[in-house]
Amino acid sequence: MFRVSCIQLKSNNDIQSNLIKTEKLIKKAISQKTDFILTPEVSSLFTLNKKELLKQCTSMDKDEYLKGVKRLAKKFKKWILVGSLVIKVGKKKLVNRSVLINSKGKIESYYDKIHMFDVNLSKKESYIESRTFVAGKKQQISKLPWGKLGMSVCYDLRFPNLYRSLAKKGSLFLSVPSAFTKTTGKRHWHCLLKARAIENFCYIFAPAQTGTHYNGRQTFGHSLIVSPDGKIIKELGKKEGVITASIDPNIAKKLRSIIPSLKAN
Repeated sequence: MFRVSCIQLKSNNDIQSNLIKTEKLIKKAISQKTDFILTPEVSSLFTLNKKELLKQCTSMDKDEYLKGVKRLAKKFKKWILVGSLVIKVGKKKLVNRSVLINSKGKIESYYDKIHMFDVNLSKKESYIESRTFVAGKKQQISKLPWGKLGMSVCYDLRFPNLYRSLAKKGSLFLSVPSAFTKTTGKRHWHCLLKARAIENFCYIFAPAQTGTHYNGRQTFGHSLIVSPDGKIIKELGKKEGVITASIDPNIAKKLRSIIPSLKAN
C-alpha cells in the first residue's frame, strides 16, 4: 500500500508564481501522509505562444521550477511527477516533457508527449500544438517503489494502443497529467479515464489544470484518481487543491488474474 496525491492548478505565464503555488500544494499533500505526488500538464508555464516560450524556457538542468520541486522531493523524501514542463531542446525546439523525480531529489526518468493536440473545436477555439512542440517518439515506463508507472500526457489519453502497450509491459499505474479544455472535458474526461483504467486494469492518476487562465483559455479541472476497475476513488472539482488516496497494487494484479485480457493481442 502507498498513498498518492494529485495536485490541481490554474497556472499562468509566471514561472515563479506557479512554483510558489505548487510548493504550497505539495506541502499540503505531504501533510496528508502521501508518498507520491503528481502535478498537471504545463505546471510551470501556461501558454502556447511559441515566442514567449522560447524566451522563458530553458534546458532541463537550468529549469528553475524543476529545481524547486527537486529540492522538495529531496527534503521530504517523496517521489514527485512534474506532470509536464516546456523544455528547450534546441535553439527553436521545444518539448512538452513529463519528469519523474525520485525521493532523493534526482530525475528518475522523463517522457515527451507523443500526440500533439491539433484540433479545431469551433470557429473560436482551436489548438495546434505541433506548431509549438516537437512530438516525442518513445514510450516511457518507470519503476516506482510500488510497481511500474506508464507515463503519458493529456491528449495521449485518446490513443488506447499507447496504454495497452504500457500495461502489457507491466505498468500497474498510468499517469495522465492534463490541461483538458473545458469543452472536451465536459464530454469525454471521465469516460476516457475510466475506460483506460478498465481496459488495462491499471490505476489512473490524472492531475489537471482548472479554470479560466490569464490568456482566456478555459480548462476543465476534475483531477481524478481511478481504480483498476474504473471506480473513481477521489475527484476534485473546479478549484485548485489536492486529492489523496491509498493505493493497493495487488488489486490491479488480482483483476488481471481474474480477467486475463492483457494476455491477448
